Amino acid sequence: MTTKRDFYDILAVSKTASVDEIKKAYRKLAMQHHPDKNPGNKDAEVKFREATEAYEVLSDAAKRQKYDQFGHAGVNGQHGNHGSTDDMFENFGDIFESFFSGQAGRGKSQRQASGPAPQRGHDLSQRIEISLKESYLGCKKDLKVYHFEVCGLCKGSGCKEGTKPTMCATCHGAGSVVHQQGFFNFSQPCSPCRGQGFKITSPCTECRGQMRTQKYETLSINIPAGIYQGAELRVTGKGDAGIFKGEAGDLFVPVDVIADKIFNRRDYDLVTTLGLTYPQLVLGCQIEIENIDGTKELIKIPKGCQVGKEIVIEGKGFVKLRDRSRGRFVIITGCDIPTKLDDASKAALLDYAEKLGNKSQGNSGIAGFFKKFLG
Repeated sequence: MTTKRDFYDILAVSKTASVDEIKKAYRKLAMQHHPDKNPGNKDAEVKFREATEAYEVLSDAAKRQKYDQFGHAGVNGQHGNHGSTDDMFENFGDIFESFFSGQAGRGKSQRQASGPAPQRGHDLSQRIEISLKESYLGCKKDLKVYHFEVCGLCKGSGCKEGTKPTMCATCHGAGSVVHQQGFFNFSQPCSPCRGQGFKITSPCTECRGQMRTQKYETLSINIPAGIYQGAELRVTGKGDAGIFKGEAGDLFVPVDVIADKIFNRRDYDLVTTLGLTYPQLVLGCQIEIENIDGTKELIKIPKGCQVGKEIVIEGKGFVKLRDRSRGRFVIITGCDIPTKLDDASKAALLDYAEKLGNKSQGNSGIAGFFKKFLG
């Protein structure tokens, strides 16, 4: 027959130790030998049970007095039966909560729900395409969305008129069930009620107890001026409807901006290229150019303007979403090179090439080049 160890020796405290000292000693041993930290270790399991039994007796003034007077015989049958982990956690929840993340009483349902818990609907995402001009001006777009809506017949209850959801007989409203495997307990969602804790026994004839129906809805989406490629708009409450009266999810609308043949975007600047003739570049001129919104802008081309020069008009670019100011309208100069010339134009160009001679910068043989290529 195995002799039971002295409770004070198990906790390594003196017989005059205070309750706080006993609790501190037990906490240390429990952390060291707890089965969750020593899976499969039978020796640790035994030491954990010994420490728990010792703590139960020595932390109780009446039991401790009888133990000090009569030893183990004085408390036999008075301390808890530690045959299951659930009992230990139930009896010493205040100890375990401090270092096992509130696992006290984990083998038992922590609550009994009074009704189904509302659940928020899923968020949805649907892309939309707009032109560069629409991103410059802002616009409205109709978008067809296929999503769950609250059932119109049962108003989202999922039940026939005059009935209510009933508590699940398996989990008693907890939504989960606890299984024991050896020394350990683990929790899983309740299968009969799918983790809801309640079941609809008299379902609505329209939604068949689903509380929602899927439908198409046409939404008018406001696209703000200045919106950029890849931006995402959020339409609150236009995702899937929730269940058990939960709030609806949101609809997210990523924006794709279609490339334009004439204009492009650079940060918040509107950029275009203006083709000019060689004389216009050399002599300078004033010229009217059209913005993407159809308005006209009069710009000045300076004398001797180089190809690739940027002429800037402030405040005529894209709206900045953060402060509603505007970027710039940037016109990049180019040169229109004719592919065909009549005889008179060709003769005039050759005459100009002769007169240019070696005065041009760069290759001093440029006149000879013109003779060879155009003559």
